[in-house]
Amino acid sequence: MPINEPATGKRKSQIQEYVDYYGGAGVQHIAHRTNDIIQTISNLKKRGTEFLTIPGTYYTQLAKKLQTAKIKIKEDLGKLQELGILVDYDDEGYLLQIFTKPMQDRPTLFLEVIQRYNHQ
Repeated sequence: MPINEPATGKRKSQIQEYVDYYGGAGVQHIAHRTNDIIQTISNLKKRGTEFLTIPGTYYTQLAKKLQTAKIKIKEDLGKLQELGILVDYDDEGYLLQIFTKPMQDRPTLFLEVIQRYNHQ
């Protein structure tokens, strides 16, 4: 279980924003691991779960970077874009993840859904 603390810098960190809105320490997000993120997110969206919106330029840049990457993702990039699923990778593997919008009327608790392929 990761434990985070605010970082000092020129602007307010995501963690500091959470602490300010929450009023102290607490659970910022809960991660759920899945073996089929595409099916999981499709089902959650059908049930009304709202996720963060990812700009199309993210997927354009990702497609270019993946052309020279050592790993190849199994999933269709167009489907990942349609669902708003993010990709992170290194030379050994990759992960797919997506974040819900905050569960309350302030930027505090949110959910993450993640699928890993040989990636820590």
